[in-house]
Parts: sequence; C-alpha cells; structure tokens
Amino acid sequence: MTSLVQLGDLLVDEHGLAVVSTARRDGSVLSSVVNAGVMDHPVDKERCVAFVSRGDAARLAHIRRGAPVTITVRRGWRWAGATGQGELIGPDDPVAGFDADRLRLLLRDVYQAAGGDHDNYAEYDRVMADERRVAVFVRPERFSGVG
Repeated sequence: MTSLVQLGDLLVDEHGLAVVSTARRDGSVLSSVVNAGVMDHPVDKERCVAFVSRGDAARLAHIRRGAPVTITVRRGWRWAGATGQGELIGPDDPVAGFDADRLRLLLRDVYQAAGGDHDNYAEYDRVMADERRVAVFVRPERFSGVG
C-alpha cells in the first residue's frame, strides 16, 4: 500500500511534477499537471499534499463544491496516488489568521515544498498576487500505487 511518505519520495524524484484530477459536475474528470509537495498543513500541522493554483483554474470551482482531489505521480513503473478533500487558502478563500502578508509567505512555502526556488521572490510575490494564486491542501484519505 502506498503511503504519504512514498508519494512524497516520488514527488522529490520527479521534481514535484504530478497530475491533479477533480470531477466536473457532469462526472467527467479534469486533469492537469502541477508542482506539488508534501508539507505540514499551515493550520493544524498535519502532513498533507500541497500545490499552488491559479485563481481562475476550473479545478478550484470543483474543490469549492466538495469534489475530491486525486494527485498522482509516477517515476518509471513506480507510481503513487492520493485522494482526499481539498482545502483552499487564498484571496477568494480566506482563512482566519491568513492576511495578505501571511498568504504571500504561505504561497512561497508551498512552492518550495514542491521543489521550487526563485531568484526574485518580489517578482514571484507580484505574479502570485496578480494571478490570485491559491494554496491547495489535500489530506489523503485513500492511497493507490505500485512500488
């Protein structure tokens, strides 16, 4: 059985690249590639999978209405998937204690957990704000995978 540790190891091996899938209202699946990482949830410190999403991404509407989120990562013939409910923290999804400055730092933390690094964080912060970027956290309820 795959675990969050195994999924995290594969994410590191794949430089954070993963496929995230959500369900549309009609039941069809929307999938896209993101950079994700395993980190502590910023509120309760529980380990989870996190990624940053553009504020206008269709997946956010699916997550807001309660559609589960599946994150899958593969390396060769090894792969791991985790499914759970998504939680959002962003300019359109406020959470107590996360003002604009704390959100700015949270988006950096998620980006770095996904293996990202930037040589100009002021520019990174500006783009994140302009695109109304959202931090997405998935607490895995089910795992799947091989190897």
